[in-house]
Amino acid sequence: MKKIELLVDVCDFNNFKEIIKTEVDSVCIGDGLKKFSLDEIQEAVKITKNNNKKIYLAFNKIPHEKDAYDIKIFLEKIKDLEIDGIYVLEPGTLKIVKETLRDVKVFFSEQANITNYETANFWYDEGVKRVVVSKELSIKDITNMINNIDENLEVELLVHGSLLISHSGRKLLSNFIKDKSGSSDYNLDEKYNLVEEQRPNMYFPVYEDERGTFLFNTEDMCMIEYIPELIRTNAKIFKIDTRLKDTNYTIEVIKAYKKAIDEFYNNPDEWKFNEEWLKNLDDLNSRNFTSGFYIKKA
Repeated sequence: MKKIELLVDVCDFNNFKEIIKTEVDSVCIGDGLKKFSLDEIQEAVKITKNNNKKIYLAFNKIPHEKDAYDIKIFLEKIKDLEIDGIYVLEPGTLKIVKETLRDVKVFFSEQANITNYETANFWYDEGVKRVVVSKELSIKDITNMINNIDENLEVELLVHGSLLISHSGRKLLSNFIKDKSGSSDYNLDEKYNLVEEQRPNMYFPVYEDERGTFLFNTEDMCMIEYIPELIRTNAKIFKIDTRLKDTNYTIEVIKAYKKAIDEFYNNPDEWKFNEEWLKNLDDLNSRNFTSGFYIKKA
């Protein structure tokens, strides 16, 4: 049984430099066009390769004409780097990447909302090598999908991170506040809150980034209790997304999941969930944990 790949999203170069020192197998720069300069991407690739790990880029936006042009220019600048894969979410960007970087693997991100094996196989036929399935699927759904796709198509699952109210990450506020495309850069200095008219002084913060909009986001995905069930789906990649958390939190999450994963592979039949793993994560977290749609409760 090939060991699962543990992937972590990184938010900036300083965050990357700390995360790459951990036991992760791969890192993903959340958006190749933001937060990392070209020099930083070049250095990040070099450091990653020196550590025998993988590095991916993600273009998690629906591009307008100018965006498509910018992507082409950017890809030309990085075409000689040893990038291990690029995430896209729509066919136009897929076409641009395939034409510009012929030897780089292309993946479809969660915002593409892949919920069935027919869709997964369609994108595989178009040259996609990995799909991130929708978080709205159960473990049973995922297992069925993987049993009905080409064995060379990798499936990636989110195991830890923030959840969105929109279907796997469609942006909401930007459609109205910015340019209606959902592709505007999110400014962390801009603060939005929901206010209920009978409680004018109570504010519920709203967050939005390239992954989507966070409304009443009171729970985080945490699947450390279900590592065996997820591994047995035959998915290939587990992703940790803690870009809205500090680096120390992310490092502790990596340690916990790495321990749980290693113990499974050391003795799958005797694997037992250790309450301390969850307690340590819970002590660091400000929100409740959930298994989302993975585990269907009666």
